[in-house]
Amino acid sequence: MLRSFCLMALTSLALAACGTPSVQLGADGKPLPKLYRIKDSDVSAIQFRMLDSVNALRQASGSPQVQLNAQLNAAAATHARDMAVQNRPWHFGSDGSSPLDRIVRVGYLGALVGENISETYETEIETLGAWMEQPDTRRVITAPEASDMGFAWFQETNGKIWWTLVMGDSTRSQLIAAPVPNADLSGPTE
Repeated sequence: MLRSFCLMALTSLALAACGTPSVQLGADGKPLPKLYRIKDSDVSAIQFRMLDSVNALRQASGSPQVQLNAQLNAAAATHARDMAVQNRPWHFGSDGSSPLDRIVRVGYLGALVGENISETYETEIETLGAWMEQPDTRRVITAPEASDMGFAWFQETNGKIWWTLVMGDSTRSQLIAAPVPNADLSGPTE
């Protein structure tokens, strides 16, 4: 009888241990993040998951949907990798390029609406949530004039991810003033 009871108790404990995931907590009492490893085969799934999430947020804010744009994806990928090389999240490339320079380089004919960047170990959806908490990055995501989106990342071997989201407006072109040779731009003289 005692043997049966001990066997049942051990079995119950073993089953209970299987159903309880072990979660490590940080000093702040919150669960420590798990390493989010991105495989090459995940690219389109992640990009379309982000597109769907962005469009849901845009719809809730009254803005029209955007579509993925290959040129903006390329500009975002270039900048994500470059931020990793520089080891800092900022909007300027190691060659001094701006977001506008990068979309022009890839041949995007529309106007730049904005760029969001992040350095994190979090998933794309967690990163989108963090962007939505800040007024300036939320404005880029929900900008009513945006029609196109580019989204890419670069993941280091240690798991750190450099995210870049670029929004563009294909209905208008970027106005870039080219200098006029030998022009007198000083204004009228009296």
